[in-house]
Amino acid sequence: QVRLVESGGGLVQAGGSTRLSCAASGSIFIDIMGWYRQAPEKQRELVAQIRSGGPTNYADSVKGRFTISRDNAKTTAYLQMNSLRPDDTAVYYCAVLYSGRNYWGQGTQVTVSS
Repeated sequence: QVRLVESGGGLVQAGGSTRLSCAASGSIFIDIMGWYRQAPEKQRELVAQIRSGGPTNYADSVKGRFTISRDNAKTTAYLQMNSLRPDDTAVYYCAVLYSGRNYWGQGTQVTVSS
């Protein structure tokens, strides 16, 4: 069992920045950590992923604006979000792949005002 604790987000003005954090419980090896988001009345979508070796993957809509990273212990992931736009408004969920199973955080709201 993996517990994920998210932090960050909130209300940000368009063009501003914020950072999300996701900490996984325990000293465990996690292959993939990532962030998804779900806007009202829309499907959940992948925002960014990072593998334990460092390779990253981004949604086209956030490339060049968002950066995903992990700490040295590789149990905490960060999502630096710059040049935010109103259409980035959503609930952001941390997700990890551990031992062949996906685990999800509780979600954190990011609201970008115009």
